[in-house]
This record gives sequence, C-alpha cells and structure tokens, in this order.
Amino acid sequence: MRIVSLACSNTEILVALGAGDQLVGVDSHSDYPRHLLRDLPRVGPDLEIDVERVVALEPDLVLASLTVPGHETVVEGMEASGVPLLTLAPESLDDVPRSIEAIGAAIGREDRAATLATQLRAAFDLDSDDPGPGSGAPSILIQWWPKPVIAPGARSWIHDLLAAAGATHPLATESVLSRPLDDDEIRAADPDAIVMAWCGVDPAKYRPDVIYRNPAFQDIRAIRNGRVHLIPEAWLGRPGPRLLEGLRALRGVAETTR
Repeated sequence: MRIVSLACSNTEILVALGAGDQLVGVDSHSDYPRHLLRDLPRVGPDLEIDVERVVALEPDLVLASLTVPGHETVVEGMEASGVPLLTLAPESLDDVPRSIEAIGAAIGREDRAATLATQLRAAFDLDSDDPGPGSGAPSILIQWWPKPVIAPGARSWIHDLLAAAGATHPLATESVLSRPLDDDEIRAADPDAIVMAWCGVDPAKYRPDVIYRNPAFQDIRAIRNGRVHLIPEAWLGRPGPRLLEGLRALRGVAETTR
C-alpha cells in the first residue's frame, strides 16, 4: 500500500504500527523518526498541501487531520481530487486510541492497532472512574504560542493529559479546543507553572527569558518560583503515541509544584 500522510501525528501512528515503509510522501512538518522520513517526498506544510503533488504520488491512501485550524480547506481539496482519503479529527485523549484503531483498520493492521490502543488507554488511565484532580491540584498553563498566549481548553486532549498527570489548567472549565489569553486573564489564573510548547518552533529556540521578563507576569506564582518549563510541542501537540512522553514530562512539572 502506498500512503501519504498530511499530519505529523498520523505519520507517527503509521510508524508505530510498523507501516512506515509504506509511506511514499509526507507533509513538510513530519520529522519523526527522522531517519525513516529523511528521503521521502514532501507535499507541503499543513495549510499549503500541494494537492497535485499528492495525486502524482499515486497513493492508495491519504491520511489527513483536522487538528490544525484551517485544515478543512486542505481536506476539501483532497476530496475533490478523488484520492482515497481518511480524515481524523481527534479532540479528547480518548480519541487518540480511536484514531490508531481507525488507521489500523484502513491499512490492514487491526491487531497491532488494537494492542497499541489498549496500551495507551491503560497508560492514560482512560477506563478509570477516577473523577480527576481535586481542588488542590496544581494549575499548569500550556503555551501553544507566546504572543498572544494561546492555551488549550477543556475539549483538548491536553485537558485529559493534564488530569492524568494530576494537574489542571486555566481553561479547564471552558468548552473550547484553545483560545488566546490576555495578560489580565493570566494574572487572574495565577498558574503554579507555565509550560512552553510552542507550535512549529524548534525547542532549542524556545525563549523562557521572554516569559520571565514580561512585566505583566512578575506576580504570578510560576514566575516567582521559577517554574517555566520547556516540553517539545511534538510531545504534547501531536495526538499520537508520543503523548506518553508528554505525560511523563507533565508529571515531572506537576511534581515541582508540590
């Protein structure tokens, strides 16, 4: 089977299912595992996918995602091209193993997908009746972007991932995937810790000093206690198997606040 992946998360799921050798093209942002993707044709960044280039690769399956705002236009273009298409739209953490199962079914790897999905559900404790973190749980602000600050909301898998780490976040009661926060809102939220997970930015270029120097943040507990942490966006922003790395990192951040 010839597969083209248009999103990092789908690429990583395919590799985890042992189907990386079936990839014949990927989006410009897919970068893991690097050795496997290094020589593959690139079909463009997430919002500027070259439909004609995808079609020219003669795929048996194209994997798209709606996790990137604006990706609907890309999906419409792929649908119009007539290529076989599977579009995933995970929001909650529980949607991640479902996505794995859907991809497994599409490529004939149901057994392997079922095993991986079961492992993730257990690791994320998705079958538990635990109501989640109590009132004393540390509040962690995840920054998807610094200016304006964009943070995940209650509909995001990050909400569930933080709960699994024993933490909460400033938008835990808002039914949104994400939204901007102004300085006044951040001061009012007064998070115990801030995590930089800037989308599309190499972690080596994250700038915690920008947060520490912001005059609007000087009275926030996270700043007063030196709790600005760096977690690669690849571990938090891609709804796939590497969210396990993100969970471990978030647990470490939560521990620093206790």
